[in-house]
Amino acid sequence: MSTSTNAPAGRSARSGSLKASQTERQGPGTAEVDRLLLELEQNLESVRISLKQQEALLERVKVLGRDLNTAGPIFSKKGISTLSQYGLDKPSTGTSKEALRCLANAFLLNESSRQIFVDLGYASKAADRLKIDDRDNQFLISRILFLLTYNTKVDFDGMVENHELASSINQHVAYHAKHFSTSGRRPSASPPMEDVSMIETLKLMFNITYYYPDLTTRFTPSIEPLVSLVMHHPLPTPPLQPPISYILNALLNMDLKSAEKKTPLGPNAESSPLFPYTNPEQVLDRLISILDNAIRSTLESELDQAAAPLCTLLRRAYELASPQVQSWMRWTLLPREQDRDKPLGQGETISARLLRLSCSPHLPTLRENISSLLFELSDKDANKFVKNIGYGFASGFLMSHNIEVPSSAAEAGSLASDGDASSGADVNPVTGQRLSAESSENLSSTEMTQEEKEREAERLFVLFERLKATGVVDIKNPVQEAVDEGRFEELSD
Repeated sequence: MSTSTNAPAGRSARSGSLKASQTERQGPGTAEVDRLLLELEQNLESVRISLKQQEALLERVKVLGRDLNTAGPIFSKKGISTLSQYGLDKPSTGTSKEALRCLANAFLLNESSRQIFVDLGYASKAADRLKIDDRDNQFLISRILFLLTYNTKVDFDGMVENHELASSINQHVAYHAKHFSTSGRRPSASPPMEDVSMIETLKLMFNITYYYPDLTTRFTPSIEPLVSLVMHHPLPTPPLQPPISYILNALLNMDLKSAEKKTPLGPNAESSPLFPYTNPEQVLDRLISILDNAIRSTLESELDQAAAPLCTLLRRAYELASPQVQSWMRWTLLPREQDRDKPLGQGETISARLLRLSCSPHLPTLRENISSLLFELSDKDANKFVKNIGYGFASGFLMSHNIEVPSSAAEAGSLASDGDASSGADVNPVTGQRLSAESSENLSSTEMTQEEKEREAERLFVLFERLKATGVVDIKNPVQEAVDEGRFEELSD
């Protein structure tokens, strides 16, 4: 790959001077990257340096390529071409992997370099390289292909159809699932790259199924291994962080129904990874346990984006579940009889915590997902919804979704379905508390902590804002009214 000698000498000299001045302005680091890439390029034409020396040169390029101030030459067509030849035109060795690390860094820092890589025809070669059963290689190729899913014109359909990309991803996911025993403990000999490579592959799978939904069914073989990972991978603290978060995200776009299959136990006996025939609630029990653990151990500021996908997955599972499993989910997540000794939302049960989060002003995404989940657990029936969680928690969601509230929902009446099967006692339609448990004396003597007062004020503020946004009534938020009238006092910490 020699440089052109067809240009007039004077023009060549002027170009050389311009290049030198540009290099001088960019600093010695850029000049060194230029020199290293030139030496690597010349070595492709006639091998003159050993594999160990090539690896050392590429490692130096990798270090300098992490800095935008020195990485410029790497982003050029010549730079991407040289690195791609070392990375994908040669066998998978230490030299090849160093070149792939350089490319992965370049694609992260410079968007246009990704398209150069694709235009040179290396995307399909990368897909072929993912067939190799090697964790370092899996990590690097998955990251490169993942970055190509953003703002790059690349034919993923062709890579799946002609280069077995989906099959390679499925095989890697299956490999990771096998590395965890039923006790949930990682084998002591597992290398540290195992989780890192799995995360990159799961990110790639999620993006392909998100941006190319027609390819989703090609990843159905991964549903069972993903569920196995959910069941057996040790949970970090808090739990909704890598790799658990990526495992759940990967399941989110899957066609979960496509994984259902007949069992030998009878013509109508069906099983699926999400609802095993022998214990159809065990996977959902694990998911709900993860959610409960996350709510208790995650900072609220980090919970919004972390827990929303899991709530969405539980909603999808409820839609696909059998009547038996649906009943179990309602019993697990909706308020029970004992919860109605107090106004709903008080206490430390998962139903109480979910109700409090459904009105948190700091969780715009999660509170919508929680309310939607509780609404679906109520058979999407407004009357059941109000009776299950109380008008105070239900009204904002119903009004913001233009769902009419039946007049009967505002009256004290019998409790609703599974969550309260043991009683037919009347309840307060606003608070969800049993009327028999209410006491004016207790209410007047009950002192709220400062934290409880602040939480209640935030909840009421959100409810009033939701009501105001519907336009059904002309109402002013009492907090805003207090501010306008000068009755709002700022308290010190």
